[in-house]
Amino acid sequence: MRRLLLAAALAAFATPAFAQTPACTPRVADSELIKPRTLVMSINPTLRPLQYVDAQGQLQGLRFELGVEIARRLCLTPEWVRIEFSAMIPGLAARRWDMINTGTFYTEERARIMQMLRYENQAIAISAARGNPLNIRSVDDLAGRTIGVELGGFEEARTRQISTELQAKGLRPLNIRTFDNFAIAFQALRAGQVEAVTNVDAVAAEYDQRGEFSRVLFGLYPSPASLNFRSRTLANAVATVMTEMRADGWYDRLFDRYGASKWTGTFEIVGPQ
Repeated sequence: MRRLLLAAALAAFATPAFAQTPACTPRVADSELIKPRTLVMSINPTLRPLQYVDAQGQLQGLRFELGVEIARRLCLTPEWVRIEFSAMIPGLAARRWDMINTGTFYTEERARIMQMLRYENQAIAISAARGNPLNIRSVDDLAGRTIGVELGGFEEARTRQISTELQAKGLRPLNIRTFDNFAIAFQALRAGQVEAVTNVDAVAAEYDQRGEFSRVLFGLYPSPASLNFRSRTLANAVATVMTEMRADGWYDRLFDRYGASKWTGTFEIVGPQ
């Protein structure tokens, strides 16, 4: 019985997108992968429409579709590990997955410890209760407010930067509350436990369009989102297929369908040599 329960838990944690290995020649050697002929990707599916779980418990979203297509073009079987962002970079270094596919914001500091492939333009947004009852119109209007944010990411760092900048102006700092993921942060906003949530533009726009939360500030601290790797060889292979996607129109069609902002630069790897 305990073995059956353990097997079920592992199945929920690591999810192959399809069971059989593609009948083609992989473009990446098994020595560059943690599992033969498999591309294992970590994802935190709490950011609709970019990455989320539908009512049937299946992964969906732009980044999920992108990962499946990358694996297909590399002739690898995609496998997913659903996990909080705070564990992703340590897990990459520990060879628990081959690629982080959760829209990691690019920073020079991160590029010193892992291979980064920029593929999407993104920025920070602030969501508040529907109708914006606190009348938040500028960053200064956040002074003294309780703000929720996912732990350990670019969004938390920029939220703390906002707080520091408010203090430098002689305004009250933010009361920052961190959560394991954005879904929990938005639950706290719905329950009135925080007054706003720091997240990303595309997600804030989705919540606004669905009538759940108002996107009161957006376009803050624009920075590219990235895919992340331990293996530079694998990273270069993914950069090659991303270039092919752009050339044949698949990349544009995907991003247009989700209304996402495209990376206009070349798909190149930045990271340790």
